[in-house]
Amino acid sequence: MPAQPVEPTSRLRVVMGEEELLRARAVGAVRTAVLGRHPDAEIHELPAAGLPIGQLADVLAPSLFGEHRLVVVLGVQEAAGALSDALVGYAKDPDPDLTLVIVHFGGKRNEALVKAFTTAGAALDVCPKLKSPGDLAAFARNEVRQFGGRITADAVTALVDAIGNDLRQLSAAASQLVSDFGGTIDGDAVARFHRGQAEVTGFTVAERVLVGDRAGSIEMLRWALERGVPHVLIADAIADGVRTAARVASLSSTNPGELARTLKMPPWKVKKAQVQSRGWSIDGLQQAIGVAAELNADVKGAAASADYALERAVRRIVTIRAETGRGGRAAYTGR
Repeated sequence: MPAQPVEPTSRLRVVMGEEELLRARAVGAVRTAVLGRHPDAEIHELPAAGLPIGQLADVLAPSLFGEHRLVVVLGVQEAAGALSDALVGYAKDPDPDLTLVIVHFGGKRNEALVKAFTTAGAALDVCPKLKSPGDLAAFARNEVRQFGGRITADAVTALVDAIGNDLRQLSAAASQLVSDFGGTIDGDAVARFHRGQAEVTGFTVAERVLVGDRAGSIEMLRWALERGVPHVLIADAIADGVRTAARVASLSSTNPGELARTLKMPPWKVKKAQVQSRGWSIDGLQQAIGVAAELNADVKGAAASADYALERAVRRIVTIRAETGRGGRAAYTGR
């Protein structure tokens, strides 16, 4: 189980690994630390793929006004050779008024760039994909602890069995469990959570959306919002449902056990996704994934009203299913 990211001590930093949530947290820890020391710091986040050398040079150049800068270069495994060389050259003589973070999503590509940074003294945050039950259980326990609660061993097992290796879902569930039950969370609390808060709110909305029940999904959404279910939890449930249906629909096998092994999902989740993916086309599911991604940003502040963003997304996804589903009409083009 990787340690939580610590406050950075180096002007150079490498965040490396396959787990997106851990990468985001590591970068977030650096951002928080930099802003804590330099409240007026300039912050630049740049994707490495297709990044012009000149643009990188501009953000790395000394500031005329002397402000500290934080530069985050994302996905450096996709960096072209010239960009990689420019980053290596900078690492040999870094600006003391600039914190540079390179983020590598894992794999063998551009490992030499990572090595060059660590050789130059860069701090390293390792963010591996958590797969083993032990690592996932340790993550879930730590999340509950971070939110101010405690969780019993049987409850951890039940939570991991139900959710699998989606760390964002595990974190959201841990937060909601502590909020709902507080203190010590036991196996009964996890069971009640899945019968009540999760399945009768966020996941119920997602289920109604995926089967194309417009009236039912809007009714469930409004009911969930009235109960105070967090917007992010509902959005996550919709995104998880759409992604899971797409993953199941993309494979030729219909055997739940085989699919569960291939996709590394609990068998019950595979069976549910098989039902929910009926009537969908692959193209429609891909479009729905795009809507869910927009919704994720909207409920985190991009939209003026998270309530409106959720209802709009629900209506859009139901329409996509109707218009692009198997035997459906032309591709969905509305918003």
